[in-house]
Order: sequence, then structure tokens, then C-alpha cells
Amino acid sequence: MARSKAARGPFWRFTIGFIKYGLYAALLGFIALAVAVGIAMSSLPDFETLQSSPNGQTVRVRAADGTVIFAMGPSYGQWLSHDDIPPVMRDAMISVEDRRFNYHLGIDPIGIARSGWVRIQRGSWAQGGSTITQQLARNLFLTNTRTFGRKIREMILAIAMEIRFSKDEILELYLNRVYFGGGAYGIDAASRRFFGHSARELDLNEAAVIAGLVKAPSRYSPTADAEAAIGRASVVLDLMVETGRISAAEAAQAAPTEVRLAAQPRQNSVRYFTDWALNQLDFMIDETRAPIDVWTTLDLDMQARAVASIRTHTPQGAQGALVALDRDGAVRAMVGGTDYVTSNYNRAVTSVRQPGSSWKLFVYLAALENGYTPGDRVVDEPVEWNGWQPRNSSGRFAGEMDVRSAFAYSVNTVAAQLGAEVGLHNVANMAQRFGISTPINTHPSMVLGTSEVRVIDMARAFASVQAQGIAVEPYGIVRVTMEDPRTHEERELYRAEVDQSRVLVAPYVAAEMTDLLQTAVATGTGRAAQIGRPVAGKTGTTSSNKDGWFIGFSSGLTTAVWMGRDDARAVPGLQGGRAPARAFADFMRYAVASRPVEEFDTEVTLPEWQLEDEDDAYFGNPLDEPEVFVDENGMPVGGGGYGQAPGYEDVPVPGNADEAWLDEVLRRSEGERRAEQRRDPEPGFPGEGGQRQPALRPQEDRPIR
Repeated sequence: MARSKAARGPFWRFTIGFIKYGLYAALLGFIALAVAVGIAMSSLPDFETLQSSPNGQTVRVRAADGTVIFAMGPSYGQWLSHDDIPPVMRDAMISVEDRRFNYHLGIDPIGIARSGWVRIQRGSWAQGGSTITQQLARNLFLTNTRTFGRKIREMILAIAMEIRFSKDEILELYLNRVYFGGGAYGIDAASRRFFGHSARELDLNEAAVIAGLVKAPSRYSPTADAEAAIGRASVVLDLMVETGRISAAEAAQAAPTEVRLAAQPRQNSVRYFTDWALNQLDFMIDETRAPIDVWTTLDLDMQARAVASIRTHTPQGAQGALVALDRDGAVRAMVGGTDYVTSNYNRAVTSVRQPGSSWKLFVYLAALENGYTPGDRVVDEPVEWNGWQPRNSSGRFAGEMDVRSAFAYSVNTVAAQLGAEVGLHNVANMAQRFGISTPINTHPSMVLGTSEVRVIDMARAFASVQAQGIAVEPYGIVRVTMEDPRTHEERELYRAEVDQSRVLVAPYVAAEMTDLLQTAVATGTGRAAQIGRPVAGKTGTTSSNKDGWFIGFSSGLTTAVWMGRDDARAVPGLQGGRAPARAFADFMRYAVASRPVEEFDTEVTLPEWQLEDEDDAYFGNPLDEPEVFVDENGMPVGGGGYGQAPGYEDVPVPGNADEAWLDEVLRRSEGERRAEQRRDPEPGFPGEGGQRQPALRPQEDRPIR
């Protein structure tokens, strides 16, 4: 007996010692774990803070018909409470990611042991042992680096979270924060991204698809590989049966193959527009956290046709741009280049190029406002202006013609004469009045389009003529909305207000300008832009064929087309009346096909000062005052002489009296004076056929007004 005790002595002592020191180590480890968990708990944010701290904002851009055409930012969707999350979604996620979620304290020993056993069998980590709580801790506070140090911190945080929060709160946080691929964080964002509706409406099939994404979002994403996503959903359904979340009959009735995926945005063709529109958001709303929907003016059918037209007609090696504005300024189509993926530089709104003869819109508007009419006679002849000698593209001079023909055939010498007569400053003022936002030079050649402009600005100017002289402001965003987190109803953050009260020119001036533009398409340089209904427009070509333009309107839609090279090198054969005009026609035939044909209102009601015969003109109301008639110089007659009629007084004549002084005394506008001079030509300025022609004067001799 004594020998037996002696024999067992060393082993017994070793065993007892091992157990004793093991218990000491376990106790110390427990104490260390408790301290670490306590420290972690003290540093955890409260539940409300975790709810309200997503790392980005979802912005969904919608076309005019409501179709989502672009989404940007890490998408977190609408935050759903535990009770708002469909039970099938909660069950599917627990079944596939953490079947013992309701029973462990943040760490699943069984899962860890299973993961280790698979590691031994396969020689690599093929199966994870992380619980939902561990995954949440990693997503919220840690990185995805594969180190034991990170894993230990993850476990400590998971235990701390289990003590601090309830199971329902942990699951709510997880389902609203986990990444599901495609930029979607949380089940609501994933549901909207892949199925086009809120996560509140998820059915069993859709829940199975979403739950299957967590393992490998990029591999199983429905938008990347629909077949792989459906196969993974079938695995999720089997796991739900295995864990008792659904019955075998329910799984048999499920049909993941019948899930309808949301159409993916056609981003390439619309990105020029969305880039331009979204840049304006900061000036419209202050919301920077909640998901928002941006409802735009873009017509997807028009946009597709615009892209096709530019790609079809743009010369090889060149670029093209197009902007289409509705009658209120709504941008219906925008193309900033032939391909967004190749070049995202938006030539429709950013690039500045010389407009060529399309700039003559402003020259003729200034002339019409100052008394010219489309039927007035002008002469196409050689002219010189401060050493500058404009030439026509034909190299010939046609002699006498009317203003309408000079515009239709884009006669440069006539444009120069008109610009000299009305003044370069008046032309520049007219361009700025109609929305040209780029610097304008005042060299004589400016009248032929040497000042650089933007495509969208030219579209705006022509649209304002179409609107009978009312200012048109391009806009792309109709309204911005978000879902109210309390009522779940749509709340409007912004709505566009269209201002159509600002008058740029008198209606008769716009009508006369439309007359000229219509003639340019019917018989002039813009004939290639004809579409079988009334069109008004103007071509533009710069020197050496570096830029080609066509801008015009029909049935309430205004479209500007530009083509050229980014390096401003010549493009052989590029002229505004060719490729740009054909692209315009190709687009407009489709864009206005469903709109009624609209004849242009070119009936002109001239202002009183252009209609009255001077011999019958009088000042004052003869019913209220004694009749006081004036002579051809505006001087009172028949009432006892100048200064004797009531309301008049002597005005001393200065030694340097000129036309400007006379205008001031008689309160006569420049347009009235010009009309008088055209009725009674001054000696020394006769034209062919006895018609007075506008005289060129050096720029420095022009009065600045």
C-alpha cells in the first residue's frame, strides 16, 4: 500500500499542480477578459448613436418618368427598426450566418471548433466561425485584416456588445449596416438596389437572395451574376428548413428563379446630364445624411436618340455635343461627348468654342430692336472696318438684297455693316441679355462669332427667341424628396420654380427674328435641318472648319448641336449646314414626333413709332390740351411759335449740339431716330435704287451707350 502511494506520488503531484495552476491561469484569464470587456463596454457608443452614424448618403437620380438612372454614394437606404424588418428576412439571415445567434454570448464555441476542424482537414481557412455580433463589431469598429490580434479584439467587442445591447438591437444594427454589394449597405438599400422597392416589402425569395450575398457580395450579386445569386438563394432556403425557420413545403413553394430584378441604370448615356445636375444639389438642399431622390427633366427616349444622333453623324476623330431644352427650360436631353467612358469631359456645359455665324443671332436681334425689319434693303459689298475686311465664304458679293436673305445665306459683310451701325457694345449687351455667360470681346470680328461660348448658353438664347422674347433658364432638377423616417411618407425638400416673367426683347423683335431663322432653314444654309414641319434655326462654322454648329427650334423644343475636335484642329468637311444640321434633324424628327405641329407666329405688330407717318405725329392728348403740332424736326408749329405752347420752355442750344443732344431734348430713342433717318435719307448716303445703306464708322467713333 505504501509502495503504491509512493509510486503514484510524482504523477499525482504533477496532475494536482497542473490542475491548480490551470485554474489560476483560467481565473487570471477570466479577470483579464472581464477587464477588457469592461473597458470595451465603456467605450461603446449608445444605440441611438450607432443608428444615426452611416458613413455616406444615398442619392438616387430619376428621369422624368421616375426611372432610376443613376445612384451615387454608399447606399444605406432607410433605417428599419427590428419590428419593421420582415420576419422572413430576419430568419434567413440568422439561418445562413449564425444559427445559434439567440443562444450565445457573442462568441459561438461550436462554430469556432467547426471552423478549426475544417481548417485541419483542408489546410486552409475555408469556413468562418464569426457570429453576427462579431461581424457587426468588425464592420463598426475594426478592419478586415486577417490577424489574431484583430480577432481577439473582435471577440472582446462582441461580448461587450452582447452585454450592452439586446439581441433585437444587435440584429437591427447588423441588418441595417452590413454590406450587400453594389454599394448597398443594409437590407433597405440592397432591396432598392436589386429589386426596386423597400425592404419592408421583401418576400421569401427576395430575402433568400439578399441573405446569400453576405458571404461574398461581389460573387453572388444579382447584377453581376444572376445565376450565382439564385443558386446561393436555394442554399439559404435549405438552411432555413434545416434550422426550422420554414417548413419543407414552404421551401418547395419558393421560386428564386422567378425573382424580378430591377432594371439597371443606363449610366453611360446619362452621366453627362447627371454630373451637371447633381453639381447644383448643394445650392438647393441642406440634407446630407438621409437618402434622397432627385427627380429630373431628362426624357430617356429623347436621350437615347440624342446619343445615337451624335454618334452617327459626328465626323471621325471629332467630338459632338447636344442640348435639348423644352419651352420652359427643362433639359430633355444632354450629350457631352461621343462616349462618357472614354471621356467624361462635358462639352455641352463646360467647353467653350467659337460659335461662328450662329452668333449672328445677337447681331440681327440688336438690329431689329433698333428699327430694322426683315424686308429692309441692304447691300453685300466689300467693307473695311479698322483694317478688318470681312469676306463671305463664297468669295463673292451679291449686291443689294433684303435683311432676310442676308441672314438666310449668312452674308458676312452685311452682318459687319449691321454690327457697325448698332454698335459692338449693343451686340455684346444683347448676347449677355440672352444668357451668354462667357467673356465677349469687342473687336470688329466679334460680329462673326469669334467670342467663345458654351453649347447650353446658345441653346438658352435660341429658346428665348422661341419663347417670344421671354428669358428661358435651363434646369435639370424638378424636385428633391426623401422618406420621412417617422411617417414613411415622401417629404419634398426642393421644387423648381420656373420664372417666365423676364422680357428680353419686345415680342415683335422675337417674331421678326423667328422669321429670319425660319428662312435660314427653308431656303438658306440650314436646309439640311428640315424635318417636315416648321423649323427655325441657324448654322455656324468657324475658320478652317474647326467648329460646326446648328441651333434651332420646332414645336416648343430647342436643340443645339456642336461638333469639333478637343484640340481645336480643323475637321475636313465640317460645316454647320452638314453634319451638325443632319444630327439636329435626326434627333428632332424623333423628339417632336408626338407633339402637334406648330406654325411660327411671325405676324409682327410694330411699335407705334415705327407705324406712324411723321406728318401725322403729335405730342400730347388733343382732348386735354390745346393742339400743339410739330414739324419734321420735332419743333412745335401753329401755336404761336416755339416756347409759346403750354408745357414747353426755351432750351438753349449749345455750341457742340449733335444728334445725342437732340435725342435728349426730344426724348427720342435711337431706334426712333434711325426710323426717321430711313424715311428721309440724308444726303451723301444713297444706296442702289435710292435706298439709304448703313454707313460703316470706325469703332472708336461710335458713341458708347
